[in-house]
Amino acid sequence: MRTDGHVRSLVDRHPVAVDALIALGLLAIAGAQLAHGHSAWSAWLFPPLLTLPLLWRRRAPSAVFVAIALVALGQRLVARPTWGDLALLVALYTVAATAPRARAFSAGAVLELGIVLAVLQTQRNDPVAGTVFLTGMVIAAGALGRSAQIRRAYLRSLEERAARLEHERDQQGQIAAAAERARIAREMHDIVAHNLSVMTALADGAAYAARSDPDQAVRAMDLSAQTGRQALADMRRLLGVLREDAGAERAPQPGADDVPELIAQVRAAGLPVTLAVEGSHEALPPAAQLTLFRLIQEALTNSLKHAGPGATAAVALRYADDAVELDVSDTGRGAASPSPGGQGLSGMRERAAVYAGEVEAGPRPEGGWRVRARLNVPREQPAVA
Repeated sequence: MRTDGHVRSLVDRHPVAVDALIALGLLAIAGAQLAHGHSAWSAWLFPPLLTLPLLWRRRAPSAVFVAIALVALGQRLVARPTWGDLALLVALYTVAATAPRARAFSAGAVLELGIVLAVLQTQRNDPVAGTVFLTGMVIAAGALGRSAQIRRAYLRSLEERAARLEHERDQQGQIAAAAERARIAREMHDIVAHNLSVMTALADGAAYAARSDPDQAVRAMDLSAQTGRQALADMRRLLGVLREDAGAERAPQPGADDVPELIAQVRAAGLPVTLAVEGSHEALPPAAQLTLFRLIQEALTNSLKHAGPGATAAVALRYADDAVELDVSDTGRGAASPSPGGQGLSGMRERAAVYAGEVEAGPRPEGGWRVRARLNVPREQPAVA
């Protein structure tokens, strides 16, 4: 197999040299007739005329076959045949290897007709044996050429398929990279927006309490610093997935168990929040818990930024067998919706869409703002021992 590959590579790199060697080989075979006493002028004239066109057989296979066939016909008419006629088999092989099937059959039929005429001219006593032998050579040359064409087409299809698969693999990689970038962008938005909102509220409270209650101002600033450190830790953890070193620190993503801590953080920032939970999240997948946490975080961040002083908020969670329902509302005087150019609400909808869910946001009739979400998440069944 390795030798065959080297030979094929050599033929592909130097086709003209290979064709020249074939023509010289056929001339050498025809020249053997001179050594056996066949010294007529035809033995000197026709072999070069029959073999030299083979130098152009790859560029114009059909034209070369016709030219050699005409020379061979002229040789039959004026002189005895020479071994230069073997060039017809090479020309037939080339036509069968490169041209459509109908053209190859036509070339074979022309060559077979020439064989019949030649045998009748030179072997009148027993034409059958010569006809069968030469016909076999014609069939072999045509079959080899046709097989070479099929093989090249098969290899070409394999190369095209490999190129297509490589292109599809690259596309899938780009899609996956884009999806990962979008996921990281959503995570960064939720982390930065929430923690900055909490830090801003704490800083405002510290500035207000600095003159009347310095201790309260110190506690607010301590909470602000703690929130900043938590934000930095979350960002390092998130960006750690982009590092290639295996030793990068990893921490678990927040889930349903972290919701009470999130509520406490928002309370500390100055927005009273109540939490009501119905059902259990034990069988909820971790990825769904992360999505739920981010939805609550984004909704409370909007309430913290837009509800205004004196407002309160309420978070209600209901865990069903095949879904999770979330309701976050506030009593603020303003709309706790993100700004038109923001990414909050669109990010929430993108997160919910992963679980065939939906998010609704809008003002409440009694005042304030409400965010409702539903995630269609079948519970994970415990393994049966």
